[in-house]
Amino acid sequence: MSAPVVVDGMEPGNSRVVLVVTAHADDAALFIGGTVAAWSAADWCVVLARVTDDRWDSVGLDEGTTIERSAHELRQAAAELGVAEVIDLGWPTDTLGDASEVALREQVIRLVRTHRPHTIVTHDPHSGTGEDNLDHLVVGAAVAESVWCAQFDLHHPEHLAEGLDVHGVFEQWYFGRPPGEVTHVVDTAATLDRMVAAAAAHRTPLLNLVQQWRLQARTGGWRIPALDAVAEDPDADVGDLLDSLLRARAAAVGADHGLAAGEEFRVVRFGGMESLLEVLGERI
Repeated sequence: MSAPVVVDGMEPGNSRVVLVVTAHADDAALFIGGTVAAWSAADWCVVLARVTDDRWDSVGLDEGTTIERSAHELRQAAAELGVAEVIDLGWPTDTLGDASEVALREQVIRLVRTHRPHTIVTHDPHSGTGEDNLDHLVVGAAVAESVWCAQFDLHHPEHLAEGLDVHGVFEQWYFGRPPGEVTHVVDTAATLDRMVAAAAAHRTPLLNLVQQWRLQARTGGWRIPALDAVAEDPDADVGDLLDSLLRARAAAVGADHGLAAGEEFRVVRFGGMESLLEVLGERI
């Protein structure tokens, strides 16, 4: 396996579209916020689609309030990252294992044909052993298949009858815990502050994450005072706790590639047939 390509600056986007499709509200900021911010800074038009509504990702709130807060926080985070548009598909969270992948795929095909992205970004359906969230895997698989199907006029011809057209995505960027194979690493040192600020906007799911960590620690006979302080203070700044964790993770990823901070991806260009461009193609 060859060494990953280090991306130390995004090429000018010239308003081309990057379509980011995630399962949950906080996935983009927490996993790839530095890269998303780098795209927007380089004049790419970033469109973010969230598949679920995160209705159960909270502590002490009812479903309606959780949905409302998650949607609001998602847009705050998106603004920090320079996202041009946020789209909610509205599937119930943590249930995609029972959802129709074909139905989800149709919605993503529609997004592709509507926004006509140069690049699509999503969870890696072949992620490593650290991926334990089924929503992530289902979304990744549906998006990967959508990229293929969006090019065929016999897949959902009703889209074409509505005025849309087939479209071929040039690049697929997959992220995960970790990606199935790391082919590219993005230098995020210049956008790390924006990533941390965007992640901190997701106060509702972060408080739930604190609760999860406390429960697991307690079962193992541990307590973490920093988590207790956040959980017991309704006005606590979750961002302070998150800041050091995210910076440490970015530094650890970057260190593997000689960078101060980084985010890793598996990138597929031209459907994995990039050599065909080099042999037969010419720039237009």
